[in-house]
Amino acid sequence: MKPTPIIQRFVAACLFLSGAGQAAIADDRPNIVWISCEDISPNLGCYGDPHAITPNLDRLAAEGVRFDRAFTTAGVCAVVRSSIITGMYPPSIGSQHMRSRIILPPGVRPFPELMRAAGYFTTNREKTDYQFEPTPAIWDRQGKKHQDWRERPDPDQPFFSVINFTVSHESQVRHGEKRHAEVIDEIGEANRHDPIECADTMPDYMPNTPAARKNWAWYHDNITLMDKMAGEVLDRLEQDGLADNTLVFFWSDHGMGLPRGKRWIYDTGTLVPVIARWPDHLDAGGRRPDLVTLMDLVPTTLQAAGVEVPDYMHGRTLFTADQSDDVSKEPPYIFLHRDRMDEVYELQRGARDRRWKYIRNYHPDRPYSQRLDYMDEMPMMQDWRRMNAAGRLSGGQANWFQLPKPIEELYDTEKDPWELNNLAELPQYADRLARMRQATERWQTRIGDTGMIPEAVLMEEMKPGGKMPRTLPPEIEFTDGKVHLRSPTESGSLVYRIRTEDQWSGWRLYVGPIEAPAVPLQAMACRAGLRDSKLSDWRPTDR
Repeated sequence: MKPTPIIQRFVAACLFLSGAGQAAIADDRPNIVWISCEDISPNLGCYGDPHAITPNLDRLAAEGVRFDRAFTTAGVCAVVRSSIITGMYPPSIGSQHMRSRIILPPGVRPFPELMRAAGYFTTNREKTDYQFEPTPAIWDRQGKKHQDWRERPDPDQPFFSVINFTVSHESQVRHGEKRHAEVIDEIGEANRHDPIECADTMPDYMPNTPAARKNWAWYHDNITLMDKMAGEVLDRLEQDGLADNTLVFFWSDHGMGLPRGKRWIYDTGTLVPVIARWPDHLDAGGRRPDLVTLMDLVPTTLQAAGVEVPDYMHGRTLFTADQSDDVSKEPPYIFLHRDRMDEVYELQRGARDRRWKYIRNYHPDRPYSQRLDYMDEMPMMQDWRRMNAAGRLSGGQANWFQLPKPIEELYDTEKDPWELNNLAELPQYADRLARMRQATERWQTRIGDTGMIPEAVLMEEMKPGGKMPRTLPPEIEFTDGKVHLRSPTESGSLVYRIRTEDQWSGWRLYVGPIEAPAVPLQAMACRAGLRDSKLSDWRPTDR
């Protein structure tokens, strides 16, 4: 009889504790790989971009399912990644401001820790950027210098591996001719995108200048290189004989890293490619039209692994092993937010259904185009500002500089994909505007939108006096031949390591009493956002 997920988790935990804590379980739970990239919209061949050269991701979509309405909750990396690692909207946990260091609320744990506790070997290469430092409890392997799933101690142990590519990041669009020559060497001269030929798909609001066209072409070149890297990961799964029992997700952390894309909650900043492949569970070549957020990847991953999904998560399960298409749980809206981006403060909230977009501007007195040092390094952005200063902009190109902003915005994204024609003040759309406004306000109330609290006050509540609290050291007790650990800090996670020969092992997640080793043991407590505790020691002489 096939073991149930509950029995599998129990056996995994028991085997995890044996042999000084390394998980070793032979079961048929799927391996799970996330291939993530940075700063791209759905500019892939499988999404219909005529200039895309993305054979590997196109093949992945042909073998799996493409999600056509997948969104991020915000338009910038660290904020979005905080939502992915927790499965929660950032304003519900205080992580909505870019480059803030938060403390997760009690009871909220980074979800890979839940996978690890269930016996999965967890790896990340290499970006974290969660708005808090990753703790030793989250990953078995973290950083550049590891081989992902190939380093698991038992070849039968299921794994969860995240592999992130930065080559398509905003900074790589404006890196200069020397660096871009290296990109062309990687993808081949025949795959270089011509700026003139690519210009026909530039968003209508972009200035049509030589610099802007070059940025657009280089953006596509970088995607081609990223596709090549993704193909290498997929090839490794094939070489290791793992592809048939591995659920693969591909996704981007937010939309295109170009002006009025990244950082904004228009579709150019939040609509992203998401592809899933799971042989024998998902129909090949499928397309999903329902509303999806990257938060949904978390409960879907947990459920596929047989791990209980915490009640606090805001995402939904997209599919299960025996139900490949779960559109019935689609929410009527997904919700969006923009808050401080680096040195620039903004406050927007919004809602999106399959067709319509609503945005509320809490600071109509500030232009969309506030100067932001990092964004303004983009040649396209510099041209755009020069043209505005010279009075050479009109229509959609001029919208971004208007002042004051409208208090509310409403767009028909089917007819107006670049969201340039604001319908909010037209009487025929008053009912729709009211419904989406009310839905947004209800969502803010439901999640306890901390964006309504001044950031300084919010941070003072988390870190009184600006000081990051520290987790208290673990308490160690020896009874019945086993070492027991306890964290005095609420929601503290526990890790330990043992002395082997002349060095310490890596940190292992504590999930229950440890058979007393014949060598020294060290334990540490940690909690996401807090400083790790001081070490607690145990020696065989402490029996």
